[in-house]
Amino acid sequence: MEIPTFIIWLVALGIGFLAYRVSRRSILDEIAGPASKSVLLGSMPDLMLSEAGLTEFSWQERYGDVVKLKGPLNTDRLLISDPKALHWILQTSGYRWGKSSDRKEISRLVGGKGLGWADGDSHNRQRKIMLPGFSAPEAKNLLPVFFSCASQMARRWSDILSGADDQTHIFNIPEWISRATLDAIGRAAFDYDFGATEDHETELGKAYQGMFLKVFGKPSKAVLITLELFRFIPPSVLEFLNEHNPNPRIAHVRHVAEIANGVAKRLVKNKSDALLEGKGRSDIMSLLVKANAGDDVNAQLTEEEMLSMLRQHLVSTWFSIFVISLIHWLSFSATLTWLLYELVRNPKLQSELRAEIRAAEKVAVSRGDSELSIRDLEGMSLLSATVKETLRFHPVVLHIYRTTREDDILPLSTPITTMAGDVLTELPVPKGTRAILSISAYNRNKTIFGEDAHTFNPHRWLEPNHIKKSGGSLGPFANLATFSAGIRACIGWRFAVIELQAFIVELLSNFEFSKTPQIDRIRREVAIAVVPTVEGEAEKGNQLPLRVTFARKGEE
Repeated sequence: MEIPTFIIWLVALGIGFLAYRVSRRSILDEIAGPASKSVLLGSMPDLMLSEAGLTEFSWQERYGDVVKLKGPLNTDRLLISDPKALHWILQTSGYRWGKSSDRKEISRLVGGKGLGWADGDSHNRQRKIMLPGFSAPEAKNLLPVFFSCASQMARRWSDILSGADDQTHIFNIPEWISRATLDAIGRAAFDYDFGATEDHETELGKAYQGMFLKVFGKPSKAVLITLELFRFIPPSVLEFLNEHNPNPRIAHVRHVAEIANGVAKRLVKNKSDALLEGKGRSDIMSLLVKANAGDDVNAQLTEEEMLSMLRQHLVSTWFSIFVISLIHWLSFSATLTWLLYELVRNPKLQSELRAEIRAAEKVAVSRGDSELSIRDLEGMSLLSATVKETLRFHPVVLHIYRTTREDDILPLSTPITTMAGDVLTELPVPKGTRAILSISAYNRNKTIFGEDAHTFNPHRWLEPNHIKKSGGSLGPFANLATFSAGIRACIGWRFAVIELQAFIVELLSNFEFSKTPQIDRIRREVAIAVVPTVEGEAEKGNQLPLRVTFARKGEE
């Protein structure tokens, strides 16, 4: 994502000088925050290069839920985890707070001009077309698909374990989960079998494997400055530059996009032909094509929008970010990885979950069913609590970037005492204010989730009044920011939750997970998405090696 170095420094010096000359003090200058360590970089290296969440947790503890920090070129940022302020920005204000230009360009590079990139009327139109495919009934109807994909992976694991002398094997969890997720996406969204679980050398699998860690992991100083410069370059010029940028990172993104577009075009054609022959099914792809074939021109997607939306689903399989709009498929694969990580650190919880699953399976068998139903999943309170706690404690995406398009006033849950000693119950912000909305810090907010918010504790969800609502419930699920909120909330959150439950049930019913020596060296790496790496082995990409054995049948 880099512009030639000499241009970066020349433009940076000019903009920095201009910003210095035209700068004026505002109420934001009175908000407490960390001192800038560099005029060129500000405090962004602390935020972007440390292990996921650690810097903002320390800032939240020291400065509160609204923090002022310096970005590159001495620009101001607000880091916000205040519940009322987040509720206002994400749910109440509509499109008044738009996507920041740098993140919008990242969304375009990764997912094209689809839902993750769009803003305003374009986003509203695309979202309306997408919503029918992501309703609660549609999500529940796909439970057998999710169970089938989980079972397919379980069979592969069982074959490997059966062939081992001690019936144990160490699996790299991210690799297998991402393969299974690709198959789940193929079947649920397109009624198409990618065969990734059986053959990890698929073209799409190879393209996306570890892409985000390679492209976005540990951004250099030049990258951080380049992102800042994006907002000063007209979008059409910026797109042209990045489409011809020889930088290896950008070139890799373009290569992956070409592969994804080719696959998406084939899927669109095959599905369109099938529908014309009356062979359409209720998968998401069919619903999208049907919407695009309607009589209402305003309710149709352009070919580019259709391909972009398809590509977003494919990207998320391989730990893509729902960039800023939290692409739901990523939530499943990454969250399941972190959930298994927590289960090996808490064997008692793993045993309790398995016992709950065994009990539900007995009930299903007694009524003549070979598979659990949605009602069975909904009745498993500890499973539900563990999913919620994992989504809270390990959000896939740490930040949402927004810029206000007009002067605004942010309501606050907790009053701010300025450096001048004034107490503010609301914060006036001028047009153009750039905010980093901290999902991770909100999800660890002690006023909502208790004094033990920094502890992984699923039982908090089973205790009455443990979870507080300050300023109204945020987001579509469990008062969490993990799926964003409001008009840009992840439309596939129901799919992610149900898929997580199905995979956990299948995996814990068949297998027991335990630690490996690397478990204490797992690092939560920021690569837009939060991915696991082993300290000192970053060159090996995403890693979470866990020891897997057969679970004892009949365990209660």
